[in-house]
Amino acid sequence: MEFDKVIRERYSVRKYSAKAIEEDRLQAVLEAGNIAPTGHNNQPQRIYILKSEEALRKVRELTRCAFNAPAVLLFAYDEDEQWHNPFEEGIASGQQDVSIVACHMMLKAWDLGLGTCWVNYFPNSAVHDTFGLPEKEKAVLLMPIGYPADDSRPAPLHSAVKETAETVFEL
Repeated sequence: MEFDKVIRERYSVRKYSAKAIEEDRLQAVLEAGNIAPTGHNNQPQRIYILKSEEALRKVRELTRCAFNAPAVLLFAYDEDEQWHNPFEEGIASGQQDVSIVACHMMLKAWDLGLGTCWVNYFPNSAVHDTFGLPEKEKAVLLMPIGYPADDSRPAPLHSAVKETAETVFEL
């Protein structure tokens, strides 16, 4: 698919079909994340694939935003591996790195006919504890992934995009 078409047509899928994701497609999505840029190329991202019945049950107990997808990706980062800004104490790249990786994966998924939804509506520490993430890892987002249901449609707010002049400024 042409890149402009991918970025214009992609929307947050909140209704999935029961069709399983083929392993080669899932691997292609994961590879897109693996080659994404990160601060100083430290690659602190950790991606957990939640697709067993038990893992899906647990995530669905923690958020209503798993949308019955056949899989949910849990994105986290390792605090020890994130880049730290030498000019400003407390500024680090972990959340940004995970966001870049997730965006690459989200767009690749759409390119392959898979839908995703970026989810921040969950208790981060409970997700961390429920899935037994290492202490130094921080959960950032969940991403349901799968084939959109036949009647899946973008939310009404999807097309409510501000004019570029409202968000881009020249100094």
